[in-house]
Amino acid sequence: MVVNAVSTTTAATTTSAADAAAKKTGIDYDTFLTLLVEQMKSQDPTDPMDATEQIAQLATFSQVEQTIQTNKNLEMLLQSSNLSQAGSLIGRSLTSADQTVSGVVNEVRVTDTGLTAVLASGVEVAVTSGVTIR
Repeated sequence: MVVNAVSTTTAATTTSAADAAAKKTGIDYDTFLTLLVEQMKSQDPTDPMDATEQIAQLATFSQVEQTIQTNKNLEMLLQSSNLSQAGSLIGRSLTSADQTVSGVVNEVRVTDTGLTAVLASGVEVAVTSGVTIR
């Protein structure tokens, strides 16, 4: 008996990927504040940092934080979309983009790079542009 299955990455993996992207920026909010305080402590009292410059630095960091949060939300949305697509592929006929492989989809794997269909013959086909599903 063949059991149709959908293999997925967990939400934790999605969150981990987004967190890893945030860490790649090299700075988090606490680090930024620490650097800002140190910069203020170390500045020359006779020539203090311009308040406008401080505000510009805070605004820039705020934009980076918002971008990271937006990316996390987009990744979760894409993951959800991939899960919906994966479930609808099982049991349908699939033909590869180059028309060399075709068969019935038994399993779909959702990965960071997209969907991979596993046909009844065991052949794996990446679900990308040009793939025909009937």
